[in-house]
Amino acid sequence: MILENSYFLKYYHECSKTESINLDKISLNFHTTNLNRKIAYKKIEVNLQKKPGILFLGGLASDMEGTKAKFLEEWCLSNNKSFVRFDYSGHGKSDGNFIDGSILSWFEDALSILDELTNGKQILIGSSMGGWISLLLAKNRPNKIHSIIGIAAAPDFTEDLMWTSFSENEKKTIIKDGVLLQESEYSDEPYKISKNLIFHSRNCLVLREKLDLGFPIRLLQGTADNDVPLDTALRLINHIDCNDAKLEIIKEADHSFSSDRCLKLIIKNLEELLELE
Repeated sequence: MILENSYFLKYYHECSKTESINLDKISLNFHTTNLNRKIAYKKIEVNLQKKPGILFLGGLASDMEGTKAKFLEEWCLSNNKSFVRFDYSGHGKSDGNFIDGSILSWFEDALSILDELTNGKQILIGSSMGGWISLLLAKNRPNKIHSIIGIAAAPDFTEDLMWTSFSENEKKTIIKDGVLLQESEYSDEPYKISKNLIFHSRNCLVLREKLDLGFPIRLLQGTADNDVPLDTALRLINHIDCNDAKLEIIKEADHSFSSDRCLKLIIKNLEELLELE
């Protein structure tokens, strides 16, 4: 296995002095939600009273085997932190069809994970779409949230970045055929933008009214992000009503936010939040 960044290697070697890390020892499990969806997840549970756990929420059409999710799991293993990563329905190893899903259904998945698989308050780390879902969790379970790290957070992207940018022909294709195929720079498979994704997600828009959040928010945004523009991050930070909200703009960082430098920034912010009471 190739370890992709030197920052993790630091923690890996420090931990291996006393106990070697077995990256395969965290078993794949399945959680059945109250809506009867079978959600794949991996979990590290540490019994540390009053210490927040960490819940990672991935992006659209990604899964829990991505660089950031695995990196965070490895860091949590070596630093004795509780951690959960999972696949939304229709993603990765979870049941369901991707084109049947929407922000609403994936929020429901995340809410079930938060309610039933985590203990105490959580630091939500949301990447892209996961940043939007983190905000929905914060609105619905404020007492369960310690803080949020939004990585290229994309609230309301189905409406503001997708639907408004589609041509009239593309809109007609979605309405008539139920799905629009678009090229993806992250996969050989095209994005399948479904009618469900666009229309059902309108029940979950968060930038139409002020977001009153009573806990720390950290937003990380790259200037080379071709999927989520800087304007989205600026709009979000100005939209949040919070005494401790910060936006950090990283020159030349792309949407994946998975370079060595970007991973270090995620951990830097995570460590700072863990120090807060």
